[in-house]
Amino acid sequence: MIEFYAQIRLVHIAAVVASGSLFLLRGLMVAGGRGAWALAPLPRYLSYAIDTTLLTAAFMLLSLVPSAVYANGWLAIKLSLLPAYIALGWLALRRPHPAVRQRAYLGAALVAYLGMFAIARTHDPLGPLRLLTGS
Repeated sequence: MIEFYAQIRLVHIAAVVASGSLFLLRGLMVAGGRGAWALAPLPRYLSYAIDTTLLTAAFMLLSLVPSAVYANGWLAIKLSLLPAYIALGWLALRRPHPAVRQRAYLGAALVAYLGMFAIARTHDPLGPLRLLTGS
């Protein structure tokens, strides 16, 4: 199955971008007072489908690549940010919070997403710092 690594990786990356983009769009809609559209069945189910694809591709990649690739702990740090991103994203898309708190949840979720993205790009637990410093 290693011969499909490049294609699986491409699907994973596309799902990461699609998931983050849809979350950002939905979060901005909720923050802008258009929560009815953001929480409607179509964007919700689309989000479920994208995230399922993302996780499936991630598990496939995990099974294909030797464990030595993860030796420096970057994957563990990335995966530890995932529950924070999910929880903050869930809070950001729910209406019973004051607008300032909801925007704070959205911002914090986006920081967690960008942290995971930077760690994945650099394969380094200090991914965001590596990208900022260029080292």
